[in-house]
Amino acid sequence: MLLPPLVDAVILGVVEGLTEFLPVSSTGHLIIASDLLGQGGEKGKVFDIVIQLGAILAVCWEFRARIGRAFAGLASDRVQRRFAANLLVAFLPAAIVGLASEHAIKRYLFNPASVAVALALGGLAIFAVERWYRGKAQARVGSVYDMTWRDALGVGLAQCLSLIPGTSRSGATIMGGMLFGLSRAAATDFSFFLAIPVMFAASGYELVKNRALLSEGDLQMIGVGFAVSFAAALVAVKGLIRYVAHHDFRAFAWYRIALAVVVLAYFLP
Repeated sequence: MLLPPLVDAVILGVVEGLTEFLPVSSTGHLIIASDLLGQGGEKGKVFDIVIQLGAILAVCWEFRARIGRAFAGLASDRVQRRFAANLLVAFLPAAIVGLASEHAIKRYLFNPASVAVALALGGLAIFAVERWYRGKAQARVGSVYDMTWRDALGVGLAQCLSLIPGTSRSGATIMGGMLFGLSRAAATDFSFFLAIPVMFAASGYELVKNRALLSEGDLQMIGVGFAVSFAAALVAVKGLIRYVAHHDFRAFAWYRIALAVVVLAYFLP
């Protein structure tokens, strides 16, 4: 589908922003959207990485007051220091596993069939976790500030699953958090905060590594995609916070399974 480059940038920015923080896999959506728009290839992947930074800045903006309190309290507030330490503990597993397995993942798993399988299995996992969670009388951890380092490590290990394309980073961390005793709201909250160091590190690493693929002529398209991704992500984050206050995640599970069928039908003969 041949559209003006700036229209492509708007479409991909909307797709990235709306799906990055929902448990539906932004990777699966971007694979389909990029292929339909003819924006694949290595340069297309770099563009996707850059607009991810727009999405993560939306989280920084939405939680700017709490982020400010966390930084201000590092020197004197024990609760904020523990929270920061827990983010570091949760960040490390995926960072280590990701660096060690980067080439194998890109070589063997970054394809439509693997993405579709991960989408479907992730949907089934959401159903299973929600069924287990409904049987619990009360979550052990009601707030991110009540988490221990073991809770954070559990979420960090669950996040390693998101290295498989189609799994969803937010889906893995939220479901993992719920399994390890966090309330649905606390797991969602921690997933948002954990996204900040994880996505900045991953996007920064890929951008530096592939910066030679970008030229001055790409700046306008990147700027548009970045801005649209920021705006769409802000809408998605606010919406998800309101949603989890009154609903579970089963609707996303059905959506993932439906998307897996679409991916298989579109890409496989």
